[in-house]
Amino acid sequence: MTRSTHTLTLGQGTLDVTVDLFGQEGRPFLLLHGGGGPQTVTPFAGMLAEQRPARVFTPVHPGFDGTARPEWLTDVTTLAQVYAHLLDALDLRDVAVVGNSIGGWIAAELAALGSPRISSVTLVNAVGIAVPGHPIADTFSLTPVELSRLSFHDPSKFRFDPSALTEAQRAVMAANRATLQVYSGPHAMADPTLPDRLAKVTHPTLVAWGASDQVVDADYGRAYARAIPDAEFRLLEGTGHMPQTETPERFLPVLWDFAEAHTTDRPRH
Repeated sequence: MTRSTHTLTLGQGTLDVTVDLFGQEGRPFLLLHGGGGPQTVTPFAGMLAEQRPARVFTPVHPGFDGTARPEWLTDVTTLAQVYAHLLDALDLRDVAVVGNSIGGWIAAELAALGSPRISSVTLVNAVGIAVPGHPIADTFSLTPVELSRLSFHDPSKFRFDPSALTEAQRAVMAANRATLQVYSGPHAMADPTLPDRLAKVTHPTLVAWGASDQVVDADYGRAYARAIPDAEFRLLEGTGHMPQTETPERFLPVLWDFAEAHTTDRPRH
């Protein structure tokens, strides 16, 4: 893994984005983490780069893990614009965008921007829309242990002991949580204007969903897929809110096969 920092300039101002890269050659993936922070995707990024010809770029959302978030960066729509600029700065093409949870929301907004650098989008247990009868769990009111019970098919394998955290780790978790609250906006992890933008998405899109997720249930995921023209829905049995963490060996081929089926940069012979 190599870490780099990229200074990007948008109309609102300038900011630095920290990016971890796994793999040195192969097709590019932009892997966007959820509210649990970069560690929720880091092991999977390494696995993907090791088992497939892939370069996996995993940016740290500004404000997470001690990074700086400028005052003007307060919503997912703007964060998606940041990552569109990042793809330009890295000069990546044929990019498979993947996002989990709020990272899926960011990926959906990025898809709505219509960048020609993107070849496919995979939303993994994403949030971002409101679905009547299928509310998003209020994760901010839950303890880490309670959240774990909602997030995993088998929570016993992911036991969380808050007493084992150092003061530094507690500080990072608190800062991450505060940053997540900023990005989640006034509508509890959803944007009522997002479905209008999703209806215009033209990138091939896979909506992959852990069947045991109790943060956002499978019917929420099906509604997400219906909101995007021609999107595919794939139910992943035996896993919950973070398939890349709980069942990475089963999720990886699903992701890879979809990305490969929709590449725009086939090698010429």
